[in-house]
Amino acid sequence: MGMLEGRVAICTGSGRGVGAEVAKLMAAHGAKVVVNDPGVSGGGEGGDQTPAQEIVDTIKSAGGEAVANFGSVTSYEDCLGMVQQARDEFGGLHIVFNPAGILRDRMFHKMSPDDFQAVIDVHMTGHFNVNRAAINLFRDQEYGRIIMCGSTSGLLGNIGQVNYGGAKMGIAAMSRIVAMENASKNITSNVICPSADTRMTRAVPTPKDPDAAAVREERLRRSRADAIAPLCVFLASEDAGDVTGQIFHQRAAELSLYSQPRPLRMVHHQGGWTPELIRDVAMPSLSIQFLDIANSRTVHPGLPLD
Repeated sequence: MGMLEGRVAICTGSGRGVGAEVAKLMAAHGAKVVVNDPGVSGGGEGGDQTPAQEIVDTIKSAGGEAVANFGSVTSYEDCLGMVQQARDEFGGLHIVFNPAGILRDRMFHKMSPDDFQAVIDVHMTGHFNVNRAAINLFRDQEYGRIIMCGSTSGLLGNIGQVNYGGAKMGIAAMSRIVAMENASKNITSNVICPSADTRMTRAVPTPKDPDAAAVREERLRRSRADAIAPLCVFLASEDAGDVTGQIFHQRAAELSLYSQPRPLRMVHHQGGWTPELIRDVAMPSLSIQFLDIANSRTVHPGLPLD
């Protein structure tokens, strides 16, 4: 018997990449899966029902149960429809996995409001929509597993991804608060930050330097999308009931747990601070903890820096 026997899952954006692999492994472990994907391009344009239907067909051919959904996570009504479809087709809902995403990478001084908002709509608002659509059902039945998708672009930063990284950092906060609010209802919420060879990562320009390009290609070759799925299946299971509010990163066989934001150091000055005291006393005391942005930043390969 699989870890998810008798459970029903919604997997958004699961016609390709990490989402597709997670949907397939959840089904292999007994879950009945709503495979959602509107089939848009990497930038969010267009639409195609083929990707979601192909994953449904793959699951069914392996003996599993699945149904396709072509709604958009940017629409709350579509997300309500996903939850209702799960209930109508499979009799309930227990798991929501949220990898749906797009990229519109630009340097901040070149980013248009439309490029910023489109990414926020899919990632940040999309996470709100689908989880908000499911949360009261989870609370009523006192059981639910929420797996949100973050990124090291949010946790660590990445040049050219103010929109994407900002949304992903917000998702980490969203998940933590959802976990806090619903702990008494046997509902968990966790974040996984996947690094994998997918359509989205392939959309990042290849470095012009041949050595850097070769390193990137080897890293991608080793980072299969299906390596992410076992962690997601575990977090979706009843066995993970005591794992909540956490942030994980996985790349191939490497699995990391990230720390939650906490104060690193504090200084106190009797009577309060003046600008001069902050300059002369506080900054020297705190600066040992400052991140050296110039030397530790993550550079977006191939993206022009000017």
